[in-house]
Amino acid sequence: MPSFDVTSKVNQQELTNAISNCNREISTRFDFKGLHVLIEANQKDNTITVVAPDDLKLKQVNDLLKGHLVKRKIDPRVFDIQNAVEGTGSSKRQIIKIKEGISQETAKKIIAEIKKTKVKVQVKIQGDELRADGKKRDDLQEVMQLIKKIDIGQPVDFTNFRDE
Repeated sequence: MPSFDVTSKVNQQELTNAISNCNREISTRFDFKGLHVLIEANQKDNTITVVAPDDLKLKQVNDLLKGHLVKRKIDPRVFDIQNAVEGTGSSKRQIIKIKEGISQETAKKIIAEIKKTKVKVQVKIQGDELRADGKKRDDLQEVMQLIKKIDIGQPVDFTNFRDE
């Protein structure tokens, strides 16, 4: 029976490369010269910390980071940007959480949308991903198109497509 998995993962290597490129550009830009501006990733906590002297520079660094992510083919919707807090001295610190996996609420929303279409496909929640099974490959491809149209606030990937 044909099946596929619906996941939402971030390529950590590409994320690291984008952050490195962004830090390199910050070090060469004239408007950041002599300022304490820093972007660092914490892969264990799945977060990015941005430090800048004020809100304007923080916004500029965030826009710069988003641009580098897009160049690396990482969707900026994976970011959950928190409010900036006062850091040490007169700096601002902002934590950006990286959304990975499909939450239970989002998975239930996707399953409900699929059931509305009356397509003969079984969709199961498996941890932080979904598995779709169907008798026909065409039904599965129709479900893929439907999932792409649903706005869940983060990108989805279709992996492990099996046609047995």
